[in-house]
Amino acid sequence: MSAPTAAQAMAAAVARLRAAGVPDPARDARLLLAHAASVDASRVTLIAPEEIAPEIAERYENLIALRAVRVPVSHLVGQRAFYGRDFKVSRDVLDPRPETETLIELALSEPFDTVLDLGTGSGCILVTLLAERPEAQGVGLDLSESACLQASANAVLHGVHTRADIRQSDWFEAANGRFDLVVANPPYLAKSEMAAVSPELRLHEPEMALTDGLDGLSAYRVIASQAQGYLTATGRVLAEIGWQQGADVARIFKAAGWGRVRILPDLDGRDRVLWADTPA
Repeated sequence: MSAPTAAQAMAAAVARLRAAGVPDPARDARLLLAHAASVDASRVTLIAPEEIAPEIAERYENLIALRAVRVPVSHLVGQRAFYGRDFKVSRDVLDPRPETETLIELALSEPFDTVLDLGTGSGCILVTLLAERPEAQGVGLDLSESACLQASANAVLHGVHTRADIRQSDWFEAANGRFDLVVANPPYLAKSEMAAVSPELRLHEPEMALTDGLDGLSAYRVIASQAQGYLTATGRVLAEIGWQQGADVARIFKAAGWGRVRILPDLDGRDRVLWADTPA
């Protein structure tokens, strides 16, 4: 009996993933076959008619079995694309997500020479900003030592490590000096929202990066009360928010005395980024 073709293996994988409730099973089956066969995803069509080698079939079977229990594709292939670059990821950090690219665009809309990234995680925000601004220097802070190691690895991967200082820190604890830009993608899910999030998030990404275990607003209170002490005179804060949190986050920053507070939308038109500064 001949071995199945790559196309047949992929069709079986799609059916298995669909039965497991995986969103977009065809895309995931394709990406995982490419990874198992060590080819670019764009070449999967070319190998589709060919018989699949036993070692590739075994590797593919293992990957599909893990995806069926909702391990994220990014964890299985070890990376995720963000703002045109691939970032190494693991279960120790939150996956970079497309909506966070809105924060990147806003950060790049005005000049900055120094940036502080709170809760840096994979380092995707800090590393991207430093890669886009070759003269800038940055500091990334995270409570998780594993996240700091992951961010440092991504800084090396993208050639910005000489300009990125990654430190383990509880919010501003290890920060010093002043910055033109303070950025953050803090844990903003309320404890009550956690039961409704996808299994990929709930089971395979760090809970401390998703929720404060309370109302989802704790980080914004810390940033609102302390960030002014770390900003230059013309500095600004940009923080990602949950799409229903705009009014609450704006209220927190206005109450803390910020001169200008704006809530800006992502490409889907949903509230996504807080912009706060203190113009003269």
